[in-house]
Amino acid sequence: MKTDNKEFIASIHEKFTTFKTLSAESGEGAAWETMVTGLKAEEQKRMAPFVAKSSLAEGFKIGIPFFASMGMEMDIVDISNRGSDAALEIQKYCPYLEISKEYGFETPCHIVCEMDIEAIRRAFPEMNGEILARQAAGSSVCIFKYERPAK
Repeated sequence: MKTDNKEFIASIHEKFTTFKTLSAESGEGAAWETMVTGLKAEEQKRMAPFVAKSSLAEGFKIGIPFFASMGMEMDIVDISNRGSDAALEIQKYCPYLEISKEYGFETPCHIVCEMDIEAIRRAFPEMNGEILARQAAGSSVCIFKYERPAK
């Protein structure tokens, strides 16, 4: 699935350009930290409606049309148990794979997904996230696990 969302595509290019520029100026570690810090407020605003729901799975399902507008095809699986509110986000298409190579990066994972997960963790300290599968590493899908204590 490809996206025709020009604003989203432009934001992807901007993210890679910014990371490349900041890395040249101050090194990759400092560039990453600067960008994560800047993303925290953005992720808080974007994700708040989804994580405010009674369960992460319920909230993330509401986000499916938003992600579809960016060319992503995703499924959400509720994996809550043992006092944990948890969900798997399964992305069937990664719009970042081709674009990352244009900027000389082998994979987009560190600059996009790992950065977003860290920004979400900082925006919502009660929530943990991790990448379980990556298309960039040969998996058929990208799988993200998010969890927090059950309400």
